[in-house]
Amino acid sequence: MIRTVYVTDATYAHHDHERAALADYDCTFTVRQCKTAADVIAQCADAEALLNQYAPLTREVFAALPNLKMVVRYGVGYDSVDVAAATEHGVMVVNVPDYGVQEVADHTLAMLLGIVRKIPQTVASVNSGVWNDNLFHPILGLADKTVGLLGFGNIAREVNKRVQAFNMRVLAYDPFVAADVFGHHQVTQGSWQDVLSQSDIVCIHLPLNADTKHFINAERLALMKPTSYLVNTARGGIVDAQALADALTAHRIAGAALDVLEHEPMPAVHPLRGVDNCIITCHIAWYSEASLIRLQHYAGIEIARVCAGGQPKHVVNAGQLRAK
Repeated sequence: MIRTVYVTDATYAHHDHERAALADYDCTFTVRQCKTAADVIAQCADAEALLNQYAPLTREVFAALPNLKMVVRYGVGYDSVDVAAATEHGVMVVNVPDYGVQEVADHTLAMLLGIVRKIPQTVASVNSGVWNDNLFHPILGLADKTVGLLGFGNIAREVNKRVQAFNMRVLAYDPFVAADVFGHHQVTQGSWQDVLSQSDIVCIHLPLNADTKHFINAERLALMKPTSYLVNTARGGIVDAQALADALTAHRIAGAALDVLEHEPMPAVHPLRGVDNCIITCHIAWYSEASLIRLQHYAGIEIARVCAGGQPKHVVNAGQLRAK
């Protein structure tokens, strides 16, 4: 049974959906605004469950919260959580991977179309009083081109459906997906080298971890075609921003569209700020009114499952935990 639930860092207008999910159980629900690990330790000391957005849940946090049983990370990624430390302290780490799959796939396609068709640049030109399509040549036609997917999980599979409707070939890399799955989705399986070197548009759908930090670096960008584009709606830390800026300004690739950056909000001084062939949105791919409700509700439901004597649906460190 979970008796004390804390939101470590509230970023939503309210938490009615989480409260509703827990309404049948005798637990307190407290909202904090923690920015640091020290804040979490000071403000959530008696927590048995944490709902976490961006506040860092470090080894020190897990050592200092003896009652903690579970952490639910709002969203798919859980790079704010030291999963190894949580596991050592017998704490379940849970994510919510199924709340915004369609939205992220939609935004990926929107970013793809926006950068390839040069829509933001064209709109800005028209708004400035210039009506001249010659300024935006060349524009890549999409039919029969290759989209490369780095990662082939749920979101990538939805992107695959969308781009195949544009008569595009799809090539994908994911070492954790069985070979027959690619064939089932009419996708060609390849190495990451294949994806980078053969694709006209590369879309990133990898998790951020020690193996994927700056996965896209100068060496790997050099494998891409000079006419190709990079789209990232996954995690900003997967891309080395300086290396990407260098490749874009030297026109070693044609363009990039990013919804995520390694450091958010975007700093005032950033290598990609003002780069003409790069469009950036503010980590909004996950969002719709419906997905926000699902995110909060699903996060609350995961705690409710434990309150009811069951197990959460999406435990990141399942099979590694010792009894607590």
